[in-house]
Amino acid sequence: MEDFEKKVTLTDSDSMEVVVDNCGDSSKTVILLRRFLEIQQRRALAYAKLKKGFTDYLGSGGESAYQQLCSEITGEFNECSKQVLELESLFLRPDCFRDDLARLLKAVQAQEKQKLHLTLHFKFLRAIKEDKTATIQVLKKAGRPSERLVSHANCRFKKPMQHECVHVHEITEAAGTEEAEADAEYDNALKEAIRGVQDAVTTINEHLEEIRYEIAALEAE
Repeated sequence: MEDFEKKVTLTDSDSMEVVVDNCGDSSKTVILLRRFLEIQQRRALAYAKLKKGFTDYLGSGGESAYQQLCSEITGEFNECSKQVLELESLFLRPDCFRDDLARLLKAVQAQEKQKLHLTLHFKFLRAIKEDKTATIQVLKKAGRPSERLVSHANCRFKKPMQHECVHVHEITEAAGTEEAEADAEYDNALKEAIRGVQDAVTTINEHLEEIRYEIAALEAE
C-alpha cells in the first residue's frame, strides 16, 4: 500500500498538481520554492488588475463594477495565502524540516498582508480626494455666486435696503485653520500609506531574492 504520509498534493484553482514524495530531496525543495515564486507572480498580476480597475473607477464612477472587481481580487489573494500556508507546512514536515524556508515564507506573508492593507487604505484616501475635487469642479461649473439664480426668501431684512443673506458664508480665521489642519492630516495619511507600501515591497523583494539564491544553491549541488 502506498505510504500516504510521504505524499502531499498541492493544488491551485487551475487544478495543477505538485506531488512531493520526499521533501528532503533538494530537487523537490526547488519545486516548492518555484511554486512559491509562481504564487507571488499571481499576486503581482492581481495588484495590476486592481490598479487598472481603480483607475477606471475614478474615471467612470462605476462603483458596482469596482466592487465586483474587489471581490474577485479578495478571492485571489485568499487563494494565494492558502497555498503559501500549505507550502509552509510542507517545509516543516519531518522529512524536510526546512524551518528556515518556512519562516521566510511566513515573513513574506506578513509583508503581503501589510502591503494589501496599506494599498487599500491608499486607494480609499485617493477616492476621498477625487470626490472632494469633483465636488469643487461642480461648484465651479455652477458659476460665481453673482451668476447663480438665488432666492432671498429665507434672508432676514433689517432695513428695506439691507438684509442678512444666508448665502454668504464668512470664512473666519478659525475655519480656515481647521480646513488647513484637515488637509495636512490627509496629506500625512497619504504619505504614510505610500511609504508603508514601499517599505513592504522592499522587504518582500529582499525575501524573494533570498529564495532565488536558495534555488540557485540547491540546483548547483
